[in-house]
Amino acid sequence: MVRFALPVVNPVLLQLMNILSIQSHVAYGHVGNASATFPMQRLGVDVWPIHTVQFSNHTGYGGWKGRVFDGGMIDEVMEGIAERGVLPQCDGVLSGYMGSADIGHAILSAVEKVRAANPKALYCCDPVIGDTGRGVFVRPGIPEFMREQAVPAADIVTPNQFELELLTDIGIKSIADAHRAVEVLRDAGPKVVMVTSLETEETPADAIDLMAVDSRGSWRVRTPRLDVSLNGAGDAIAALFFTHYLREQSAAAALSKAASSVYGLLRRTKEAGSREILTVAAQDEFVAPSQLFEPEAI
Repeated sequence: MVRFALPVVNPVLLQLMNILSIQSHVAYGHVGNASATFPMQRLGVDVWPIHTVQFSNHTGYGGWKGRVFDGGMIDEVMEGIAERGVLPQCDGVLSGYMGSADIGHAILSAVEKVRAANPKALYCCDPVIGDTGRGVFVRPGIPEFMREQAVPAADIVTPNQFELELLTDIGIKSIADAHRAVEVLRDAGPKVVMVTSLETEETPADAIDLMAVDSRGSWRVRTPRLDVSLNGAGDAIAALFFTHYLREQSAAAALSKAASSVYGLLRRTKEAGSREILTVAAQDEFVAPSQLFEPEAI
């Protein structure tokens, strides 16, 4: 763990960023937009959330109420936003859990509309498919849609290790394997890849690695392993990484800040013994992480 000074940023400039976030939402707890929106807002981003589902709580509880929306609803909301004449002010689009391929097509249509209005806008796709231990937990057709359409359309992707392996058909046991898989993704379209959790033969048993690659190189951040299993952490780190990358255009800096913030968030959640991540109670971690981890070139 390395401590370093956070840069001083003019708070007025922070208000100039707008991000359209299209993903799931829950009334109770913090996953999807309920996990991603507030951290971005805490960093001074004006977030325009569109929900792909509206559930009472995340599905990890085993029971929930609510429904998955269709692509037509996404299109309709996008049309209303466009009618306000604000799409040229949108700096980026973030997508997460899609629910169905129909919603996926609507998300890519939204990305096209934003890019047409602002060619500098970036699209960050969090390719939510599954996780180690749980396997694939999305509906049939979503993994194929991610591989064939969403990932190639993205500027930035933020898979976990399971998703990276599934998207590239490469088993990852070493950093060399991870590099190979990331380059397969980058060849498909996105130029920036951030792997939200990585365990290789080089990873100590008491640690977890995160990896980011852009045109400048490859970096790793290693944090202590926390004995927790919480929903929504991946949604938060994708949002934080995207926000910091849009500001600094550096995968290394974005990885360091996002990983440090989420480590602090998870540590405080573990200390509190909470089943839901403490998105609001631990909000200071988003702007001034209590522990800062410096990126290492790999």
